[in-house]
Amino acid sequence: MRLRLPLAGLLCLAVLAAGCGSSGESAADGQVTITYAIWDKNDQPSTEKVIAAFQQANPGVTVKLELTPWEQYWTKLQTAASGGVTPDVFWMNSLNVRMYAKGGIIAPIDESKVAGLPEAVVDGYRYDGKLYGLPHHVSIPALWYNKRLFDEAGVDHPTADWTWDDVRAAAKKLTDPAKQQFGILAPMLDQVGYYNTMIQAGGHVISPDGKKSGFDDPASIQGLEFWTGLIKEKVAPAAEVYGDTDPIQLFQSGRYGMFYGGIWFASTYWADPEFRERVDVAPLPKGPAREGVILLGLANAVSAKTEHPEQAAAFAEFVASEQAQKIISDSGGGALSLRPGTQDGWFKTFPSFHLKETYDASMPHGVPYPVSMNTAQWQDVQNKLLADAWAGKRPVADVAKEIAAQMNEILAKE
Repeated sequence: MRLRLPLAGLLCLAVLAAGCGSSGESAADGQVTITYAIWDKNDQPSTEKVIAAFQQANPGVTVKLELTPWEQYWTKLQTAASGGVTPDVFWMNSLNVRMYAKGGIIAPIDESKVAGLPEAVVDGYRYDGKLYGLPHHVSIPALWYNKRLFDEAGVDHPTADWTWDDVRAAAKKLTDPAKQQFGILAPMLDQVGYYNTMIQAGGHVISPDGKKSGFDDPASIQGLEFWTGLIKEKVAPAAEVYGDTDPIQLFQSGRYGMFYGGIWFASTYWADPEFRERVDVAPLPKGPAREGVILLGLANAVSAKTEHPEQAAAFAEFVASEQAQKIISDSGGGALSLRPGTQDGWFKTFPSFHLKETYDASMPHGVPYPVSMNTAQWQDVQNKLLADAWAGKRPVADVAKEIAAQMNEILAKE
């Protein structure tokens, strides 16, 4: 699940609210039309089914779906806000929700509507004591592995009991320079990668109050060194490899034994009949201090200036309901429904993958994705400086301390 919103766009949001309206319509016969904006075409089929179910239950309301690719989604949303016409309901992620809430672009949501949803996901949509998003999907990092390579090397498949040591040991056995084969991929990814290992080592990305960086914590540094160590030991390819090819495609080449990726990669891997037979998934291995898995949810936000607040709120609430969540799950799209008890349809779509076992083992150890008001600003620093550590140009500890110093300056201004 993609996260980033261009920094310039974030900084503009606070001044847009005064002109915000909505693109909803009211016909003379009393029929109301509200707009719903999403960015992932893989979720369009399930979304259309949810809309159909909502309209059947609410015959006076028509929901008009607007699909905009991720690359243009946020820019289009900002332009709409500055022009006074936003979608009535639109996809929101926890990275950006605080700025939209502060800018008065999205409306608070009744807390009772998230009853029964995992707190580690819901907490990501709170700002200033209020809830500003109704989550409906959940993203879980997991360990994908190539069963064929494991079997050829005589290595046991990963289990829920695996630790970092097991990963390192397996990576060494799976690496074969003669075949240009590596035991693991180590791209510089935060949500599915090093944020998890920082936590598993006993560190943190940002303090609970959002005021202090955790990058300079020795445990956090240990979590970062887990990855750079794999590259140094040459059981993972050098950093420059990921600049040319997407890690997902690298893993699909069949020359890499393991990949920390999202559970949502299931639909991509399943779409390749030959590759699906080679791979499976397991929970993230435990760190030296604890288990920890970054959970990121996708939510619906309601425009603060919608002309149809009752209908817009009702639709957002419906998408998070058990009925809609089952529709999403049974459609077998790219995303996993959030509400407990509704995911079986999605799991059954990919029967040879151990997705349910991975979900059940991961959720109890869920940790909210780390955010602040200006997350994108300090993540730009994080990504720029960590690139030198991944490339072996600077010691991880030095880079992490510099990230913390600059991050703290940014946080102090929030």
